[in-house]
Amino acid sequence: MDWNSTGIHSFHANVPLPFFMTHQGYMGAEQERKVLQDLEYLQSAYPNEVKRYQSKIAEILDKFDYEGSMIYDEYPDCYGLRRMAGTIITILQNEEKKYPEEERTPDAKWVWLEDMILVLLCHEIYKRRHGGRRGIIKF
Repeated sequence: MDWNSTGIHSFHANVPLPFFMTHQGYMGAEQERKVLQDLEYLQSAYPNEVKRYQSKIAEILDKFDYEGSMIYDEYPDCYGLRRMAGTIITILQNEEKKYPEEERTPDAKWVWLEDMILVLLCHEIYKRRHGGRRGIIKF
């Protein structure tokens, strides 16, 4: 696979296309780039607390972002994604222990934060799988 100056890939005639490019309704690289830009713009409207978690998730996900990683599997294992989200939650909770008690997230709030972190993780994985930039775009 070659990358041209616009960051769009081109394939040699003797190389089979990735599976998603052969599906009916595939938008094409340019349309996909526009969709990712739209997603990143909308993420910039997240509340500050969510942006903070998104940024931290992107930083932690860098450690899981390597060739052969499960995040690039055609169908990532849902249990593996939940386990990864659990690891991120544990890291975030351990980091909060450094703060004074009154600045920490209450235990009751972690119940819904776990779901939010899984959603943010899935968004970040989606962006990486489709050539998006990591984390939140600063406007």
